[in-house]
Amino acid sequence: MKKILVVVDMQKDFVDGALGTNEAVAILDNVSEKIRKHDGLIFVTFDTHFENYSQTAEGKKLPVPHCIKNTDGWQLDKSVKDALKNKTFTAVEKYTFGSAELPNLIKNACGDDDFEIELIGLCTDICVVSNALLLKANFPEKKISVDANCCAGVTPQLHNAALMTMKSCQIDVTGG
Repeated sequence: MKKILVVVDMQKDFVDGALGTNEAVAILDNVSEKIRKHDGLIFVTFDTHFENYSQTAEGKKLPVPHCIKNTDGWQLDKSVKDALKNKTFTAVEKYTFGSAELPNLIKNACGDDDFEIELIGLCTDICVVSNALLLKANFPEKKISVDANCCAGVTPQLHNAALMTMKSCQIDVTGG
């Protein structure tokens, strides 16, 4: 059984940058430890926007430029980058909350082998839940889980609401 870890958007702008929170900073040690201990496939998503962000649908609803490709805020947090240093991983740029490409990348990496997926990262109530639901829709018979101790939401209340939503959709929530 292949074990897949999906590290969602652990980028500077979500940790301590433009959209950073104390809760995001607080999960860094847990996330880094989870990555270091993981023995399996790793996919790392990068929320990716461009200079025209303010003209996009997202930019009009969330007028805070963030994760502009190749800026400092687009880069992974240093502790996450350090944890990944000796790991092989697949980077996945995504241009909206969930990656439509991620399920195909996982399917191609696993072939006919059985697998399970665990998600960690930011923000629980936006990109983590979006990717978890996309993966569940694509792999309804696979075990998909989220480690609550390795996720943070925009607020603690939204984090908890997203965890409940994922539980309702038969995604296992561990930790927390």
